[in-house]
Amino acid sequence: MSDRAELLLELKQRVGCCINEAEAKLHALSKDIWSCPELAYEETKAHDRLVAFFSQEEGWTVDSHFKLETAFRATWGATTGSDVVSVGFLCEYDALPGIGHACGHNLIAEVGAAAAVGLKAVLESTRELPAQVTVLGTPAEEDGGGKIDLLKEGVFDDMDVVFMAHPLQDDAPYLPLVAEHDVTIKYHGKASHASAYPWEGVNALDAAVLCYNNLSVLRQQMKPDWRVHGIIKHGGVKPNIIPAYTELEYYLRTPSRAELQVLKSKAEMCFRSAAVATGCEVEVLYARNAFDNILRNKTLEDLYEVNGKALGMEFTTDEEVLNNASGSTDFGNVSFAVPGIHPYFYIGSKALNHTEEYTSASGDDQAQFFTLRTAKALAMTALDVLLDPELLQKVKQEFTEAKLREDRKLTGEHTE
Repeated sequence: MSDRAELLLELKQRVGCCINEAEAKLHALSKDIWSCPELAYEETKAHDRLVAFFSQEEGWTVDSHFKLETAFRATWGATTGSDVVSVGFLCEYDALPGIGHACGHNLIAEVGAAAAVGLKAVLESTRELPAQVTVLGTPAEEDGGGKIDLLKEGVFDDMDVVFMAHPLQDDAPYLPLVAEHDVTIKYHGKASHASAYPWEGVNALDAAVLCYNNLSVLRQQMKPDWRVHGIIKHGGVKPNIIPAYTELEYYLRTPSRAELQVLKSKAEMCFRSAAVATGCEVEVLYARNAFDNILRNKTLEDLYEVNGKALGMEFTTDEEVLNNASGSTDFGNVSFAVPGIHPYFYIGSKALNHTEEYTSASGDDQAQFFTLRTAKALAMTALDVLLDPELLQKVKQEFTEAKLREDRKLTGEHTE
């Protein structure tokens, strides 16, 4: 075994010990966030708790309310030098309305904090690696896309690699998350008495129904892995009044951001043709941020899987799980700016995300072993690239080539 390999093995063992030593305070951090669920962009208590956590840890420079009111940054290590490698860990901590931390974002925050604390401890003791460790608190993943807001502020510009992990029912180094954009459609008609003189009205509910049906018909010509799903949020006020205003909300999803542009153009024809047919005015209002699909980095995924297996993880081989694209995340946008991974981890429960059962599971003490094991695997993967410049270059080269392929799709070199 080479000297570098021996050093790497030693550091990986030490990072696990350092995380174990911090177990009690990490558990308390997660439990405090879980006990006070807060919605997107309103995570004030979670923000304050995480800021306090890193402020109390020696050596960290902490910026509260960083670019966003409920975002933060904690940094440690070298700040100058061409050979400095900047490693980022991301914390999420927003909850879901009504059911709290049913997606386990309290555990995401704990994983990011634990991995950063462990990595910093071993790097501090070696003093041989020119590295910077950054923890970013990224609010509003469930609604709005805080990471995209931070991207626009240039927060990720100086990072070389970035890591986070998400709780699920299985361990997986990668799952195919899709591109997504929220859209609200508003129809404006004219109210009139629905029985006495309906001919004087312009029926916005008819427009909404036509829109809904147009999209339902469109599904016959949609690709099998495209998704369009939505609701009528406002359909009128009383049966004897021709509705003057209606509103729908839809989510549009495709496997890639290039395909999302195609789907959006088709959906817009459905929105606008309903207005033309009924004589209504229409507003088509897209959410400020569209979520990109995740740009894979197989080199990092493979490293994480090796480290996870060394810690006892049993990664799923279920093809239905591995190939079934479902949700979306603002980490997708980050993955197009910086090489990174977004693996999934088992927390001791087969409860499904976004259920009350998962809320209970994410706050259960049983989740702690699996959460800290995941943090160790992320920190170990960071050590892999920190100790091997050629490996880091391979990660960056794969990122560049994958991004180029995606960019070519966007510019039209790839068509339907």
